[in-house]
Amino acid sequence: MLKRNLVPVFKRLLIQTSQSAKKSTFPSYGLEKKWAHYNQAAIIDQAGKPVRLLTPEKLMFAGKSKDGRHLMKSVRFLQSELPRRIARRVMDFQGLPYVVAINPNVQHVYELYLRAFHKLSSFPEIKTLEEEKEYSDLIQRLLDDHKDVISCLAKAFHEVKHLISYEVLGALTERTIRSRLGIRLLAEHHVALRHQKNDYIGIICTRTSPKAIIEKCVYNSRRMCEHELGHSPSVFLSGHTKSCFPHFPSPLEYILQELLKNSMKANILQHKKLNTEKPLPSLEVTICNNSDHFIIKISDRGGGIPEDRMEEIFRYSESSTPAEDEERFEQGGMLDGLVNAANVTAVGGRISGHGFGLPSSRAYTEFLGGNLTLMPMVGLGTDVFLRIAHITSDSIKI
Repeated sequence: MLKRNLVPVFKRLLIQTSQSAKKSTFPSYGLEKKWAHYNQAAIIDQAGKPVRLLTPEKLMFAGKSKDGRHLMKSVRFLQSELPRRIARRVMDFQGLPYVVAINPNVQHVYELYLRAFHKLSSFPEIKTLEEEKEYSDLIQRLLDDHKDVISCLAKAFHEVKHLISYEVLGALTERTIRSRLGIRLLAEHHVALRHQKNDYIGIICTRTSPKAIIEKCVYNSRRMCEHELGHSPSVFLSGHTKSCFPHFPSPLEYILQELLKNSMKANILQHKKLNTEKPLPSLEVTICNNSDHFIIKISDRGGGIPEDRMEEIFRYSESSTPAEDEERFEQGGMLDGLVNAANVTAVGGRISGHGFGLPSSRAYTEFLGGNLTLMPMVGLGTDVFLRIAHITSDSIKI
């Protein structure tokens, strides 16, 4: 009954001036005063401008120059593009029903986007390298401020999902996650262009090794399993293990960390369920690389996934251990950082996430021009196929 009667009054509330806010019949809880100093007209204007997408290849071959011309070209694009993208996220949150918008975690995320828009849109036109340096420092501070947005969003989802339909909340979450990845990749790429690093152009590693990323994620996942469940399975790696190519290592690491963690956990729990004296089964990971894309297959012996659960496991806030949800949120679990996979792999983090790991991994995969497919064999295990486009493909647009 509550869902049916909700109206998106939050947007109306936020665009009121301080004068008209006094006449509002809706309970304000001080939100009008809290956000009245932000320029709503500028937000609407920027949100209405078209987003300009770049291919990773353009980022990689933008070139470098001793006089800093590449930095000026990059920063001018960011200065016009970031306000547009952030304004769209602000408008998205303004469209939420008021009863959802007053949630503290929703307010926190919304205010982060508001502040970022204000700081970026009010920055003077950049004409010198000194001003570019100031802008880059601002971007870095904003990146630091926003590092836990996904964690806050996950907590908010958990707290308000009974107030609004999944279709509305899930769509908002998906848009936020995809947009945030694009914004962070562009912003971090520019900041990284200011520093020389072997085998890197910005945040693009020119010699990305799937094998090296997998080995790092295996190490971290095994440590998490041993901390949480007492032991961990071994992993056999095969296929095109020597392949190297230009790509974005950070989102790949995030995706693989989540998939390997899930497969290891499934192996351990199924082995415990069978109560057998046989050794814990290993995971098998296979790498395949070709001219268009690369595929990573992860095969476990975790018992498979029932057919009636296949759709729901890709729903946001759908945890593999629902009974532990409340305890996990109260105690503070493993926070799924977006670009910093080290946050995800910290020893001591609970092995179950916030129910965002698998759906967000699929969102990142599709953002990178690929797809994530699960092929369960109920009673035995699951084969996970991760297919990612090479950055030379036109299917990746940032």
